[in-house]
Amino acid sequence: MRKYLVLLYTALAIGANAALADVASLREGDMKKLALHETPVAVPDAVLLDADDAPHALADYRGKWVVLNFWATWCAPCRTEMPSLDRLQAAMPDLVVLPVATGRNAVAGIERFYAEAGVVNLPVLRDVKSELSRAMGVLGLPVTVILNPEGQEVARLIGDAEWDSANAQAVLAALMDR
Repeated sequence: MRKYLVLLYTALAIGANAALADVASLREGDMKKLALHETPVAVPDAVLLDADDAPHALADYRGKWVVLNFWATWCAPCRTEMPSLDRLQAAMPDLVVLPVATGRNAVAGIERFYAEAGVVNLPVLRDVKSELSRAMGVLGLPVTVILNPEGQEVARLIGDAEWDSANAQAVLAALMDR
């Protein structure tokens, strides 16, 4: 029996590594910066606030693939990247794109930026005390983390990217198909 369990676990590991290699082979352009984790990483429970200060638990999004983007209104690369995240949400509705304004970001400033940038598909969510970003080791902005339906981190990209590019969408689709 033990021999069969060893064979089963070995086969599962080989299959998982092969699937990861398939996703890794798709990375081009900005997606070369996407670090894929061999083993999913636990994400701390967190409560984010929306524009009306209503709480939204990160756990509420379990069961879906999530693109969790840490950003701030004062961050120039974040501002450049945000419209591509908005277009990604429109292009891939089975995915949840959650931008999280980290630290002190006034709601009025976020809403003004969304209006100026034409962001219409994304919620306003805030990590006011930077608790989630600190717990997840976010040291600079922007940082984007891909969460699997179990709420675990499976990939991370540090810096900005064109998230609505054909390559980014192919990588995300391949992750979702694993």
